[in-house]
Amino acid sequence: MEITARNVHEALPLGLAALKQFGVQRDSRNGPVMEMQEDVRTCFQRPLERVMFHRERDANPFFHFFESMWMLAGRNDVAFPARFVERMKTFSDDGIIFNGAYGFRWREHFGLDQLDIIASALAKNHDDRRNVLGMWDPAHDLGLVSKDLPCNLNCKFLVRADGKLHMHVDNRSNDIIWGLYGANAVHFSYLLEYMAARIGVPVGHQVHLSNNYHSYLSTFLPLVDRKLRPDSPYGTEVLPYEMMRGASWQDWDKDLALFFMAMEGDGDVFHNDFLTPFFREVVNPLWQAYRSYKDIKGEVRYTQAIALLYDCKAEDWRWACTDWLEQRYRRWQISADTGANNG
Repeated sequence: MEITARNVHEALPLGLAALKQFGVQRDSRNGPVMEMQEDVRTCFQRPLERVMFHRERDANPFFHFFESMWMLAGRNDVAFPARFVERMKTFSDDGIIFNGAYGFRWREHFGLDQLDIIASALAKNHDDRRNVLGMWDPAHDLGLVSKDLPCNLNCKFLVRADGKLHMHVDNRSNDIIWGLYGANAVHFSYLLEYMAARIGVPVGHQVHLSNNYHSYLSTFLPLVDRKLRPDSPYGTEVLPYEMMRGASWQDWDKDLALFFMAMEGDGDVFHNDFLTPFFREVVNPLWQAYRSYKDIKGEVRYTQAIALLYDCKAEDWRWACTDWLEQRYRRWQISADTGANNG
């Protein structure tokens, strides 16, 4: 089966409808699932339109964004993603590192930086068809008892006849709500954009081949019959922000390293520290807003965080993050009015 969508916002209702019509209920180690009985190929035609706007889904946009940066930095520590989602700690075997962290596998696990090698090869020869980014390590993963084994196995990169970089992701087991049409769409679109910038070509299509396409009933049933609007603000009210615009990839990498160096300390980073517009205009405002939300108590945690988002120049992330915070602000107001919240 194939699902072709303009972007991830459009893909989610298509995927839910397909599972409802063709899926079968099965058991899994984590509870009952609805599962497709064939491979499913999803093509995002505009992968840079990576933000999910469905309020019913209530995806945490801060988490999706910053986990993508964490991956591109090649990290595997639990501490950083757990700042956004505390239960991430439960997916680690030791509470310190993740066994299957994608970014670490891209840049460290195999003893080489695969992104450097692939980008260099395709920059030299756009016709090269041998560039496969590995995430599954059979010598390490086969038979391993772990809470965290890679679901995404490899990525294949091709510069096609249209001169654009296209990426094909192979996946063994795809939860479509939390994974494919949630975090994965964001993570891999940033990977594709990063690689395209290093190679010096535009971004093409992003394709995911899911060998086991499923959703846990606990998340599937509350969403499947909701009337999710497939249209999104993309193309009318918001545009994606190209992360390398006005910058070289070398400076972008320096800023990425600077950001995570600050995270090792007290987490303070400032606009003037960065070399690139993306880190000044997107990363820093999003980070300051999230810190306000997490570190301050009472009503000001929401009002200040929302105000700080005004400085974010990525319209899609500003829209999604503001809406996510406003939903929580409204819940806080209701609980405060009823005396259920002590501030």
